[in-house]
Amino acid sequence: MNSNALENTYIVITGASSGLGYAMAEALLQAGATVALASKQGSKLNDAVNRLKLQGYPAVGLPLDVRSEQSVEEAVQWVNREWGRLDVLINNAGIGMRTVNPRFLVEPQPFFEVTPEGFRNLIDTNLTGYFLVTRGFAPLMIKHGKGRIINISMNHETMKRKGFVPYGPSRAATESLSYIMAEDLKEYGITVNMLLPGGATITGMIPDDIRKDAESQLQLLDPAVMAEPIVFLASAEAEGMTGERIVAVDFNNWLQRRG
Repeated sequence: MNSNALENTYIVITGASSGLGYAMAEALLQAGATVALASKQGSKLNDAVNRLKLQGYPAVGLPLDVRSEQSVEEAVQWVNREWGRLDVLINNAGIGMRTVNPRFLVEPQPFFEVTPEGFRNLIDTNLTGYFLVTRGFAPLMIKHGKGRIINISMNHETMKRKGFVPYGPSRAATESLSYIMAEDLKEYGITVNMLLPGGATITGMIPDDIRKDAESQLQLLDPAVMAEPIVFLASAEAEGMTGERIVAVDFNNWLQRRG
C-alpha cells in the first residue's frame, strides 16, 4: 500500500480498539491517514492507541458510546474543533451473538428463547448506533460538501442462519439503512458504501471457550482481510462511488469486474 495515498485524510472508526476496527485503523494509518479510534473510554482503547503510536502513527483515541446521543455529539464537537472536517466515517462498532447466547456457534438458540432485553441491547448497538453516529457526523460533511461513509456489514448467509437472532436482523437492517443513506446523501456529495469480511473472523465476537469448535466448523479469517479494501474505499480511487457492497475476500475479483 502507498504510504502517502491517504495523506491529509481525516478518518473516524467506531469500535476500533480491537478486531476489524483495529485492523482497519492500522491499514489506514499505514496509508498516511490521520485516524481517530472511537470506542468506549477505558484501558482497551488507550492500549490500542498506544500500540499504534509506538509504531509512529498519528492515531488518537476518541471516547465514544455509539448508543448515546450525547456521547456522539461530544465526539462530533471534538472532530470539528481539532480537525475542522471529517473526510471518512467508518461505522464498525457492534456486538455479536455471544451477548445473547455464548455458545451460538455450537448450540444455536431459537429466536423465541432470546430475551427482549438481549434483542434490544444488540439492536441498539449494531443498528441504532450506526444511525446515531452517521446522523451526528453527516452535517459536518454536508457543511464541507463532501465525505465518505463506510458501513461494515456481514454475509447474507448470516442474515438467514439458524439461531442468529438478533445479529442477523441487525446487519440486514444496517444494509437497508446504508442504501437509503446513500440516496439521501447523493445531493450533498457524500458517498455511502458497505464492506464485509466475507466470513467469520478471528475477533472477540467468538468466545475463547468455543473457538476450537468454531475453527473446526469454519475457516476463520484474519481481520487484516479488511486492510486493502478499506484503504481503497477511503482513497481517490473510490471517488464518486456510492451504494456499493464489497466483500473483502472477493475484493480483487470485484476490482477486475469493475474494470
